[in-house]
Amino acid sequence: MPQPDSHIRVIISGGGTGGHIFPAIAIANALKALDSSTDILFVGAEGKMEMEKVPAAGYTIQGLPIAGIKRELSLDNLSFPFKLIRSLRKAAAIIREFKPDVAVGVGGYASGPLLYMASRQGIPALIQEQNSYPGITNKLLARRAAKICVAYEQMDRFFPAAKIVFTGNPVREDIRQIEGKRGEAAAFFGLSPDVPTLLVVGGSQGARSINRAIRDGLKELDNAGIQVLWQTGKLFGPEAQAAVAQLHSKRIKAMDFISRMDLAYALSDAVVTRAGASTVSELCIVRKPSIMVPLPTAAEDHQTKNCLALVERQAALLVPDAETAQRLVNEALKLIQDKELCRTLAENMSVLARPLAAQDIAREVIQLVKK
Repeated sequence: MPQPDSHIRVIISGGGTGGHIFPAIAIANALKALDSSTDILFVGAEGKMEMEKVPAAGYTIQGLPIAGIKRELSLDNLSFPFKLIRSLRKAAAIIREFKPDVAVGVGGYASGPLLYMASRQGIPALIQEQNSYPGITNKLLARRAAKICVAYEQMDRFFPAAKIVFTGNPVREDIRQIEGKRGEAAAFFGLSPDVPTLLVVGGSQGARSINRAIRDGLKELDNAGIQVLWQTGKLFGPEAQAAVAQLHSKRIKAMDFISRMDLAYALSDAVVTRAGASTVSELCIVRKPSIMVPLPTAAEDHQTKNCLALVERQAALLVPDAETAQRLVNEALKLIQDKELCRTLAENMSVLARPLAAQDIAREVIQLVKK
C-alpha cells in the first residue's frame, strides 16, 4: 500500500477498438477527478488505435507487440507464441519501472500480458468487462483479478460472484452532457436543427453491411425528407463520399470518423449502429431510439447478446446483419417516423443507463489500493 503522502500509480491496459479505448480514458479521467495527483500509464498493443487516441487524450502510453489469434487458418498465428513471450517480458519491464499500485484491464490484446504479469508480482488487478458475454482474455484473467466490474446482470455465470461489482460501462463525460446542444450540433455538421436526423455509425472502423445498405438506400432516405449523418470508417469513406456527391443532397453528410459524438447524438432522432458494449451504454444514457445490427463475427457472438439484452426490454430494435440489404433502410425510416415507438424505446433505454459508471469504477480502483 502506498504511503499517505505518495501518489497513487495506476496502469490501465487494453484497447484495439474505440469500444475499449474510450471507456479506458473515461476511467482515467474519473481517477484524475477524484485525485488530480494520480499517476496513470496506459499500455496498449503496438499499431492499434489506442497508440493514437490515448496521447490525444493527454495520457502516456506504451505498446506491447501482442496480437490476437486469427480465427481462420493463417500463417500469422505461427508468430503468436513469440509475440506473447515478448509482450510478457515487456509488460514485466514496464511494471518494474512504473511500480503501479493497481492494474486495470479493459479488454483487448494488451490487457492479458499486463494483468497476468501484474498479478504475479502481487499487484491487485481490476477487470472491466463491457459485454454481456466476456471475451477469452477476461475469462482467463478472472481468477487473478481482485475485482471484476460488469455492465450486465447474471455475470456470475462466467466470473466468481464474490468479485463482481455491477457498475455499467464507462462513458465519456461529453456524451453525458448533450442537452441543449442540438443547435450547436447542426452548425457543426452543416445540417438543420429542425429536420429529423438519422445517425448511422458502425463503430470507429465502420461496418460494411450497414454502409452498403445506406449507400444503396440514399435516394430513398433523401426522398423521405430526413437528414442522415453517416460515419463510414476509413475504408468505405471514398465510396460513400462519391455516392453522396452523385445525389447532390445537402441533407446527407458522410464522414470517415465523427470526432464529436456528443454533437452527433445531440442532433440525432434515431440511430443505426452495431451493438458494441460501449455504443449500447452510450445510447442508453443519451436515450436515442436505435436499430442495432450486431456484428456476426464478434467473439462468441457477444454483440447479439448485448443487443438482445435491450430488445427483450423493448429498448431497441434488431436487424440481423444478413438482412441489412433488404430491411435496414425501411426499418430506419419506419422508426424515425414513428414518434410513439421512439418515445417507448427511449424511455425503456433510460432505465438501463448507468451514467456514473466511470466514477464507480474509479472508486473501486482506489479501494483496491487502500486495501
